[in-house]
Amino acid sequence: MTDDPLRFAPDTAEVRTLYALTPDGFTAWQDGASEPHRAWAEAAEFQGKPGQMLVLPGPNGAPEAALVGLGDASAQARTRFSVAAARATLPAGPWRLSGDLDAAQLDEAALGWLLAGYRFERYATSPAPTATLVVPAGVDAARLEAMAAGEALTRDLINTPARDMGPADLARAATTLADRFDAQIAITDGDALAEGFPLIHTVGQAAGEGRSPRLIDMTWGNAGPRITLVGKGVCFDTGGLNLKPGASMGLMKKDMGGAATVLGLAQMLMETGQPIRLRVLIPAVENAVSGDAFRPGDILPSRKGLTVEINNTDAEGRLVLADALALAGEEETDLTVSMATLTGAARVAVGPDLAPFYTDDNGFAQALSDAGTRNADPLWRMPFWAPYETMIEPGIADLDNAPKGGFAGSITAALFLRRFVTAPRYVHFDIYGWNPSASPARPKGGVGQGARALFAAIEGMV
Repeated sequence: MTDDPLRFAPDTAEVRTLYALTPDGFTAWQDGASEPHRAWAEAAEFQGKPGQMLVLPGPNGAPEAALVGLGDASAQARTRFSVAAARATLPAGPWRLSGDLDAAQLDEAALGWLLAGYRFERYATSPAPTATLVVPAGVDAARLEAMAAGEALTRDLINTPARDMGPADLARAATTLADRFDAQIAITDGDALAEGFPLIHTVGQAAGEGRSPRLIDMTWGNAGPRITLVGKGVCFDTGGLNLKPGASMGLMKKDMGGAATVLGLAQMLMETGQPIRLRVLIPAVENAVSGDAFRPGDILPSRKGLTVEINNTDAEGRLVLADALALAGEEETDLTVSMATLTGAARVAVGPDLAPFYTDDNGFAQALSDAGTRNADPLWRMPFWAPYETMIEPGIADLDNAPKGGFAGSITAALFLRRFVTAPRYVHFDIYGWNPSASPARPKGGVGQGARALFAAIEGMV
């Protein structure tokens, strides 16, 4: 039996069966069950509702099998990873999944099971589940294990407080990942950053010694489509001189969620050996307050040559991404993706569970949406609405980083970033990166969004 809760268990003679059942499926199960098991389920009032779980005893009283409810079609549409809810309470040992699951549902159940094994234990330990799952027939175990491991990396990075996850720490995490997969990595900081990436340098220059800004540039693979992932790495965001109120600052350790997500996605791609040429760019900064902080009203140069008027220092994520996207455009790519915990407007529009994305490529948008559905990674397409372009054109400079008025904040941020992109296929994600309350396979805390959908869509490109 494996000791890694993010991996499947080997098949052994001691495997018991976990039946995943809809209400109708439970009725059918009763017809073939033993009389003691039928009576036990009836006494427990098991009905196949989502999240219901019942252990069935054998003749000697030891656990022999178990039931977990899926609910009807309406309930299933409202609940992801229902089977995963059983993992924490099932008796220890290997289990085999059976019941009312088609191939897609079996994949989701197996993935959810692995994701439910995640624990963040850097500062305090918590009991890991002792129930394990034998690989269901037809499931690609290595692929799902890679997804779970990549998601665990993303969650770990987001959950780590900014004291221990500053720009230098984020660079070390990227270097560790690069070393594991024999990727190349370069870190630009100091004078070279100030000269070549003025927006990244300016946003991060107030953080002081030991937390100075840098650009992380990792490359892997030498054949296949060129994929460039750009992740916002704002390790903590005070808002700068436009200081956030305390209530808004409490979760700002997650403002590097874009960087954490692209690193998790990169791990998935490298671990499964995808035939691609991968590049990961992360502007890693801390938006701090000091005498060196940039100011509202400043006009800043960018790597691309466009000037930016600063109307709010709390709209810093698009600034650091802009320089990184400009660098990405200096080489040919088949796909450029930017990933950021960028705007509160996106959170208000679609809530914490949906990942909004922008692209002008209708075919790839459909591929992404389909991949999100297949991989329990819900997405929602948003428009690059051209009539709003004037909102980011202040007149005194080429671009405005924070248009006044409060309208369409996510769209104007996406339009701002698109000005720095030259790739023919570009996708921007404006994610939340945080699960505000626990749900099956998704504990409260940092969470990856869009990575599994992108992973599957990229698989479709090779």
